Amino acid sequence: MKRVTGIGGIFFKAKDAPALQAWYKRHLGIDVQDWGGTAFTWTDGEGKPIGGTTVWSIAPEESDQFSPSVSAFMVNYRVEDLHALVKVLREEGCEVLENIDDSEYGKFAWVIDPEGNKVELWEPPAGQ
Repeated sequence: MKRVTGIGGIFFKAKDAPALQAWYKRHLGIDVQDWGGTAFTWTDGEGKPIGGTTVWSIAPEESDQFSPSVSAFMVNYRVEDLHALVKVLREEGCEVLENIDDSEYGKFAWVIDPEGNKVELWEPPAGQ
């Protein structure tokens, strides 16, 4: 069984999220949207879109999005079979959070790594 197949997103907190978002937009050309981030569309060698995106987002420092972790970042990893991976991780003794979200954006689950960082696992919807 494949486990992680790629990075679906990078999320981090900032003391002044709007100012940091503006810096990235101005100086690095990242198209930061009103929700605080952007979705980079995957392309082939000729620049044609292919099925996938990577989300990049800055959250306010007081956000509880990464709870129970106190880390200032969270990485979202793409997986092929979320339910199978969650089962294996639990069997291996990993701290997997109880809830699994299933939405129009795909299926999400979370595991806490040995240093207390919350890691997001994401099975994209079919075709992505």
